[in-house]
Formats: sequence, structure tokens, C-alpha cells
Amino acid sequence: MEHTANFFVGQVVHHHRFDYRGVVYDVDATFQGTDEWYDAVARSRPPRDQPWYHVLVDQGGPTTYVAERHLEPDTEGGPIDHPALGELFGTFHDGRYALKRGVQ
Repeated sequence: MEHTANFFVGQVVHHHRFDYRGVVYDVDATFQGTDEWYDAVARSRPPRDQPWYHVLVDQGGPTTYVAERHLEPDTEGGPIDHPALGELFGTFHDGRYALKRGVQ
């Protein structure tokens, strides 16, 4: 069964399980990691056949790979702080970032 992603590249989101904010920088229609990673990291066993998101984490250097069921739209409304933000995104407006031209 095909699922449509609920979040988009440039959208600021909130991880409700681990309480952090971030910005989506890539979307996979289904889980694209390895079985080893899933077994070691995805302890809540989120569905593999639904969208997964690559997220730049606010106030930090890491990026995360997150199942859709753990995300919700951000309600704070402000920008995030991440060292790679400027490499991927330009302006911030209405709770979303615009991808820089030439970035895919």
C-alpha cells in the first residue's frame, strides 16, 4: 500500500517521542536503511512501508532518520540552528525553509 508523505523538504518538524525540533532535508517513501540499523536503532519498530525523513536536528550537529509516526508539525514557528542549514537551505518564511537552487 502506497502512503503519501505528510511532511516535506524544508518543513520544520517536532519529534514527539524524543522532543526535539528539526528541518526535513530529504524524504524516503519507505525505509531505506539496512536491517542492521533498523534492528539496532529503531527500537519502537516503526513501519518500514511508510515514509521516513532525514532531519537536521535543532541546536546540534547530528542528523536523524525518522519514521513518520514520530513526527508532527512544529508549533514553535521559529527557525532552527544547525551547522549544515546554510548548505542546503536559503530563506526561512512561515515555518519553512526554501531549498537553495541546485540542491536536490
